[in-house]
Amino acid sequence: MKALVLAAGFGQRLRPLTETVPKPLLPVGGRPLIHYPLLMLKHGGIRQVAINTHHLPHAMEAALRSGDELGLEIIWSPEPVLLGTGGPLNVLRGFLGDDTFVIANSDTILDLDLNEVLRFHRDRASLITLAVARPENLDCYSHIDLDASARVRRMRLIRSRSPLTYEDFVDGTLEGEALESLMYCGVIILEPRVLDLIPRNPPWSIMDGLIAPMVRDGLPVTGFVHRGLMRTIDDLEAYAKVRDEFASNPPRLRFTNSSRA
Repeated sequence: MKALVLAAGFGQRLRPLTETVPKPLLPVGGRPLIHYPLLMLKHGGIRQVAINTHHLPHAMEAALRSGDELGLEIIWSPEPVLLGTGGPLNVLRGFLGDDTFVIANSDTILDLDLNEVLRFHRDRASLITLAVARPENLDCYSHIDLDASARVRRMRLIRSRSPLTYEDFVDGTLEGEALESLMYCGVIILEPRVLDLIPRNPPWSIMDGLIAPMVRDGLPVTGFVHRGLMRTIDDLEAYAKVRDEFASNPPRLRFTNSSRA
């Protein structure tokens, strides 16, 4: 099994820090932020990882090189022109498309047992499984709405924050069922068959261009509810909070060698 870690963004909400350091390389707990998803993937048995780059790509490659120091094989996928969160699938189809694969964000720290998510995904014969969680501030994020069987039946994607507006993608068979609203938290399990459904020409968004249309069309998309540690680095305030937490009282993470991450 292989993985793609998304790392091409500018990190605009973390300027001025990201003007000289790519967001995935910002230090948290004595290591670059991107180490956390990479070590999570390794703990789940993945050894081959593609990383897409655009902003300060040479700094990314100089920091991680071939991945040997982490026990991984890194395949670099530079994007001279940004391809969106979905476009890397067009480029990496040959690399990813022979087995179940994983997409992970480079800016989220999750104490997630990837093997548990994979069992959940396979037990439900899903084409896609999203790791989801319930944050305190759900309105700040797009909504992933699950039914009682953990099937994603509606996605409410944010279109504007001022005023707050959403675009809904609803399973056409939904009829008055109670749904639980959660947020996507940075990990997706995908079957290679979904590559036949992707838009042909980047740039495109993984949510808008693939997953939300699959939900609308009633295809098997599920949500695994993650109830453990989740830290998302959205802006300077969130980064300072997480950095201070990991410096003063570092949480235990199953995929690091000690309590200090």
